Amino acid sequence: MSRTVPTINTPRMTLRAMRAEDFARFAEIWATPEVVAEITGEPRPKSQSWDSFLRNAGHWQITGFGQWAVQVHRAPQMDGQVGFFFGSRGLGEDFDPYPEAGWVLAPEIQGQGLGLEAAKAAHDWFDRIIAGRTVCIITTDNHPSLKLARKLGYVPIRELRHQGADVVLMERKGPPV
Repeated sequence: MSRTVPTINTPRMTLRAMRAEDFARFAEIWATPEVVAEITGEPRPKSQSWDSFLRNAGHWQITGFGQWAVQVHRAPQMDGQVGFFFGSRGLGEDFDPYPEAGWVLAPEIQGQGLGLEAAKAAHDWFDRIIAGRTVCIITTDNHPSLKLARKLGYVPIRELRHQGADVVLMERKGPPV
């Protein structure tokens, strides 16, 4: 089975397929303490980033959706990722069977509304092509990400402790009205 990753252009960025030459930047982003502080808490070693990078590419092939590389217009490289995946986290039937949304940006482009622009474009595509309920998991201290999720239409399902962190599980039943 072969599926093409769609390219999405917004006023300030392009969401595109990840390319082999993106790996160094991908690994750099996931090794940045400020990036992972509210996600995993620990910078990823390069080998773990490689596994994740390959999983992102394979996800499109198997499910027809996945994560895009975020590339700000006129930037020489990707500066993050956004999209959907099945996390298979063992968090219950109200969470695990549904596509999980995620977004990660390099620190130097955070705080400019680019995360919302990228996530909104990804969700607009999902609503048109796949449709249905999506979920996300965010640490309770990650206020910018919680705010972004609410703007996308996510509402809390429940809070719990997961992998040593207090998190909120959220759901979005479709596009906000």
